[in-house]
Amino acid sequence: MSKQSDLAESDLQRFREVQQLAYRCAETIAADMRPGMTENQVARRMKEFLVDNGADDCLHQPFAWFGDRTAFTGFTGLKHMAGYNLAFFPGSRRLEEGMPFILDCAPSVKGYTADIGYSAVVGENKVLDQLMDDLLEYRQLIVAQVKARRPLAEVSREVDALCARHGYEPRHKAYPFQVLAHRVEPLQDDGKSSHASVMRFGLRSVMALQRSRWQGRRQGWSPLWNSGRGSEHAPTPGLWAVEPHLGFRGVGAKWEELLVVTEDDAYWLDDNVPHVRRWAERGLWPARSESPEVAA
Repeated sequence: MSKQSDLAESDLQRFREVQQLAYRCAETIAADMRPGMTENQVARRMKEFLVDNGADDCLHQPFAWFGDRTAFTGFTGLKHMAGYNLAFFPGSRRLEEGMPFILDCAPSVKGYTADIGYSAVVGENKVLDQLMDDLLEYRQLIVAQVKARRPLAEVSREVDALCARHGYEPRHKAYPFQVLAHRVEPLQDDGKSSHASVMRFGLRSVMALQRSRWQGRRQGWSPLWNSGRGSEHAPTPGLWAVEPHLGFRGVGAKWEELLVVTEDDAYWLDDNVPHVRRWAERGLWPARSESPEVAA
């Protein structure tokens, strides 16, 4: 029997509900997307949906990326997190037929937060289809490696190695701090219906992440999971928002969802998510999931 993380099952259920809300937002907005719409318009619709359905805060405001921006073409980490008109943020790019898109949102409801990524296309895009199919292997690899208690930096490097074998670019390297994942902390429910954001990031969540960085520095772990020295530690119990992001020939695809890590186990918070349902529909998701073996 696996030891539990410091979160009770009732807390995990609340996180699960918020993750379902976030994915419901992405799927609802995506179903109504048409050529000619801009990233800004879609991001605003996502925010309206979340607020209308109970979100009172966020880790970050919704993002939308179209076309080669899904592969983060020209994005380089923190260089795009300074200034007002940031390349990283939703802009005026207009959607076209056959153009891939990524929707990313991170709502909070009464102190419980989820952070999700959703990839799709208006029409058809065979490159995106292949990327999305291959992302199954990344989901299985990550949980298998964490279950085996591999240092988080090693897990991140295994993801990078899998990208290399597939011939893909690991575009999560373009995120601030080159993170494959980050911790998600429960926040105190203060009863307010809205909370402050700074540069599209929720102030409370940013402060909670910073407190985790201070705590982790004292205890020898980091809430920012990447391939660097700071992640050379065993998996830390808690919730992690994991987002392998693949790029190939100007097309990007990712999923992002919450991974539960306990003292001796790991599992995805919910298998009822769009990318898993897609794999099942395409005959890729086995009735009984077999995780890849972890190399000795």
